[in-house]
Amino acid sequence: MDYPNDQHPGAPVRAGIPEHGRIPKYYAVKARIGELVEGLSEGQPLPTERDLALRYEVARETVRQALRELVLEGRLRRAGRGTVAAGPKLEQPLALASYTEGVRRQGRRPGRALISLDRFPCPEALAQELGAERGEPVWHMERVLLADDERVGLESTYVTVARVPRLDAEFDPDSSFYAYLADRLGITFGAAEERIETVLATPREALLIGTPPALPMLLIHRVSRDTEGRRLERVRTLFRGDRFSFTTQLGSQG
Repeated sequence: MDYPNDQHPGAPVRAGIPEHGRIPKYYAVKARIGELVEGLSEGQPLPTERDLALRYEVARETVRQALRELVLEGRLRRAGRGTVAAGPKLEQPLALASYTEGVRRQGRRPGRALISLDRFPCPEALAQELGAERGEPVWHMERVLLADDERVGLESTYVTVARVPRLDAEFDPDSSFYAYLADRLGITFGAAEERIETVLATPREALLIGTPPALPMLLIHRVSRDTEGRRLERVRTLFRGDRFSFTTQLGSQG
């Protein structure tokens, strides 16, 4: 099948060119650099801003703006004082599966780094989401998500102490929480409600994930239930918008 302007499926219509045909100079440079990136393997460095400016006969600020957009789109990433090809985005299924499973299916090594594990009296709003009593003890576990040691997200999990009384003593924070519940406690997930939105990370979150505060994030709110329909956990997860995309399968309802 032919696509307008020799585009590949999923590319922006007319490659983002306005109907009047006039495009900003930086965008033309961005397209040229994008073609250059296609020929690079993951982690391979791009020429310097100075070299790119000379090659395309533009100001360095024009190159800098083009590079910023390519970084935000996840096609490039910063590495030290330079820029390298980022490789394909991680695809995370919108399904009742753990982050660990999703990353492993793509041949990457999943991991997590524990930031904090605390218990506190459950406030009213959280109690309603967890099906708990106000003031009941709950755990809050915060972990940085890793893929091949690259920081790609930040996860906050809330669960009542009554459901997981020895979380602080038995659980390895680098492992899958879902696997721990199933293997150690015999608790399996039955259903979940999810909401996705785009946000900017707070300064603290950006520092923990290791990204600029201006980088768009994908935020997922999830409330999960076990197979008996009891509310089990409340999770808030930030994923880097430049490193993740989400997939799902849709079927006809008749």
